[in-house]
Amino acid sequence: MPMPSNVETEIKLAVRGAAHARRLLRAAGFRLIHRRAFESNQLYDWPDNGLRRAGCMIRVRTWGTEASVTFKGPSGRSTRYKSREEIETPVADAAQMGEILELLGLVPGYRYEKFRAVFAQPGQPGVAAVDETPIGVYLELEGEADWIDRIAARMGFSPGAYRLESYATIYMEDCLRRGVEAGSMVFS
Repeated sequence: MPMPSNVETEIKLAVRGAAHARRLLRAAGFRLIHRRAFESNQLYDWPDNGLRRAGCMIRVRTWGTEASVTFKGPSGRSTRYKSREEIETPVADAAQMGEILELLGLVPGYRYEKFRAVFAQPGQPGVAAVDETPIGVYLELEGEADWIDRIAARMGFSPGAYRLESYATIYMEDCLRRGVEAGSMVFS
């Protein structure tokens, strides 16, 4: 079976703060391509959580003035990178897209928020995002595996620092560590 053409490969790196992440990126030759903007993500699933059980998700995202709907397939077998099919398309109205999904029988579930700025190296593949979440700041690298390794190493990170979990999983781990009930990962 051929690999899907829309495969994302990524890692997350926990960093001390957004300013630190921006310094690391500038030192590695990255330039800002999308200014910091608030992002809200709403996941949808069947009432029996069939998508989640299959390792898939449908997300409606607003980011600044943009909105999109995304399907993500199950993660691949790599233990070093998170790699999965991703099909994303812009939508004119996130709320209406949510209504359409609900009319199809999907229900809104987990929600997460962050502030995101996106960076790239001129003429190079891959992108880097600085994600400021309610549970910390993460530097996300998305591109080919060898590019991820090169950039992470240039910024002083070894593969042992790579986080492959979703923000939902990282959030649930954080709530468990702090002894608080998990809900959605949103700013108070």
